[in-house]
Amino acid sequence: MEPTGSAVTETELRNSVKALLPKGKDSQPPDQGYSIGMLRWTLHQKVQNNPAKSLILVQVLVNELEKAEKWDCHKHIIPLLHTLMYAVIQTAYIPDELYKRVYNFCKRLLTFPQPYCTLGLNYTRQTKAERSTPGLMYQRMVISEQRLRNEYHPFHERVFVLADPEVFSGSLAQVVSGDIEASSSGSGRVLSVVDHMCNVVRHSIQAALGKEQCHGGKLAQALKDMGQEVEPYFHEVLATLEQSAEEGGRGEAGALRGRLQQLYNEIVATPDSEPLSRGSLCDSPLPNPGMSFHMWTEDLDIWQVLGKWFRSTVSSSSSSSMEQEDFELGDLASDPTTPRFSVVSTDSGIEKDLPPSADPSPTTTDPASTGASGERCKNEPELPRLKRSKGFKMKPSVNDSLVQMQDTLEDQASFGGGGNGGRIGRTGGTLQRRSGMYTSFCKPQLRHYTARIVALGDDRILGQLAKACYAFRIRETRKLFLTKKVSLQFYYIPVCVDPTPISPVKEKLSKGNPCTLGSYLGMVDPWYDSNIRSLGPVLTNLAKMQQANPKQTKESFVSDVISYYVRVGRQPVHFTIYFVKICFCSTTAQPVEDVFVTNLQVDFPEFQHMAASVKGKQKKNSGEMPGAVVSMNYRKVTLSGRDVDKGLSVMMTGAQISAVPPNEAEDLNCLTLVLNESQTKSKNVKPTIRMCSIKIRTLERKSFSVTLDKDSRRRFRDVQSVEISPCLDPGYSLHKSMDSILNLGEEKDAGLSKYMSKGLSLPINTFAGIIN
Repeated sequence: MEPTGSAVTETELRNSVKALLPKGKDSQPPDQGYSIGMLRWTLHQKVQNNPAKSLILVQVLVNELEKAEKWDCHKHIIPLLHTLMYAVIQTAYIPDELYKRVYNFCKRLLTFPQPYCTLGLNYTRQTKAERSTPGLMYQRMVISEQRLRNEYHPFHERVFVLADPEVFSGSLAQVVSGDIEASSSGSGRVLSVVDHMCNVVRHSIQAALGKEQCHGGKLAQALKDMGQEVEPYFHEVLATLEQSAEEGGRGEAGALRGRLQQLYNEIVATPDSEPLSRGSLCDSPLPNPGMSFHMWTEDLDIWQVLGKWFRSTVSSSSSSSMEQEDFELGDLASDPTTPRFSVVSTDSGIEKDLPPSADPSPTTTDPASTGASGERCKNEPELPRLKRSKGFKMKPSVNDSLVQMQDTLEDQASFGGGGNGGRIGRTGGTLQRRSGMYTSFCKPQLRHYTARIVALGDDRILGQLAKACYAFRIRETRKLFLTKKVSLQFYYIPVCVDPTPISPVKEKLSKGNPCTLGSYLGMVDPWYDSNIRSLGPVLTNLAKMQQANPKQTKESFVSDVISYYVRVGRQPVHFTIYFVKICFCSTTAQPVEDVFVTNLQVDFPEFQHMAASVKGKQKKNSGEMPGAVVSMNYRKVTLSGRDVDKGLSVMMTGAQISAVPPNEAEDLNCLTLVLNESQTKSKNVKPTIRMCSIKIRTLERKSFSVTLDKDSRRRFRDVQSVEISPCLDPGYSLHKSMDSILNLGEEKDAGLSKYMSKGLSLPINTFAGIIN
């Protein structure tokens, strides 16, 4: 995978760009996505260390975009546009005339349908800012990703890579973790803070002056010789560019270039020579963002990890202040579903009523009353405890309530921002899935910290991510901590485990596509399919190569792809999280509440083998088919939005309830129930039912099992009934309960509540959202 070092001509670059474009109207073969992803990475590797080649690549991409617009070839626009903007960030110098062509093309995209107009609006703003202030995007990206201290751009980002231990084990986990470790170094060494400052200063000066007024090699050597003394120049360059960006090009013409020219003369000038004003430019490679790799085991609390990162980042930043309550991670570490215990008090609370042997000052601990391990003596009776599950409710402050309300308003606005409008509740709405960036009438909350969470695995890790999101929303509803400070962005890279001999139970759970959500994203976004969904087979091949040759030099291919994904993929696709209430046959067992996002499986274990044998005989009498009688009460969805409540009884051995459509023709945002039996006893019962909620209950003395998101670790047995409905946002539920008290129990939404997002969704970022 080592990119070639030979000279790349314009013709060769044009051929490389054309190789990235999709071929034909039919779906691409499995290996084509793999080759396109590798070609894109190889193309950027060719030009990132050569400013001349990078400028030629920008010119080639602009020409190809104008050709695609002329020939009305929309399928080529998104791959070319993303590749162009990623190259613009890394290019040392771009002439103003070329900036103008890029800006005019992005502005013409505003007349295109979704998602092209959304991407055009985003890139139009970026190009306008970059044209008036060259080098601004590179500077801000490096500062936020590398945690460089400053007083002008107080933004910080971090990438958290979460891998499923069921998929990433052995050499596969070593490949990813080793790749991320290798990405933190450049040219065989770890880049320091001074190196990043030098890169920012060098790129900003070259982007503004160009090769006519700047000698790149002389500037790079002078910055390297300065060492720690480069920091004042870094802050001066940063202040100059941020002031120019704030003025938005309305400032005095040439003021930015004049100030940077002055700084350039001060840096490269020596007492016995004049500064060089002409020469070739020097490259300023864009380092990968800070990443951390985690195996998502049961002991890992991702929200505790985010809280610690936020606390350490703020405490090390001199430009930010933090309240004392932000350092309290007690509520963040506690699980909101964990019951709390209270000690029963048996005294009157009056000191004179205490027995003589009692300690009048219970606030101190007597060392004699505890053993060496700190535990109480065995002869001391233990006070009884009361178990309180969810018994404590704290009324949020006015500021916290406003933050939660605005957060849910932003979520609701993002649902309609992608051109696929409609509400979670679907009252008179639409069945189209929501996608697109945030567009709303209200100004979004300004958060200086961004946590980009990248999930690696199959549908099982998405189920864990949905469950963690639901628990996080409950926790933040009780007491705000991260919502006010941190913006959470979710990304997904589908990776499947190699087919190996497994147990019969896991074999049944693994039937079908283990990465249904990843396949759906690849279906609606071809550029995601080429660069991200095809990464799974690459990881498997890299693991095999490392096993065969352990001494092979580690490359940062995986981390480069992740960096490209989190930087360019900013169009979310929303997947509804469904709430599940499971009741058991045992009267002593408490009901269980959980969530899922892709699949729920219902099975009657005693009929599995019997149904297979009977199905093989193909009996004519359908009444001889084995199974248990269950009742199903569900709300059937219709395209008109007039949902109908229905109920029926059916004999079955199991069913599959999917929230992700298998193909583009059935792309509806609802649940699809498919019975395991191809034929049913009643002709009125269809084998496939589309609904938004359902309750299944066994009518016989037979229990069934429920599996969430194809995860054997989330398998519930001895189940009597299961109830499924769209998961309500805890923030909306809180404000709804408060409004019901003020409105004397009225059920209709009032005020801003009717504009808030009722349902909770999992937004997965892609490159284009949904391309219709």
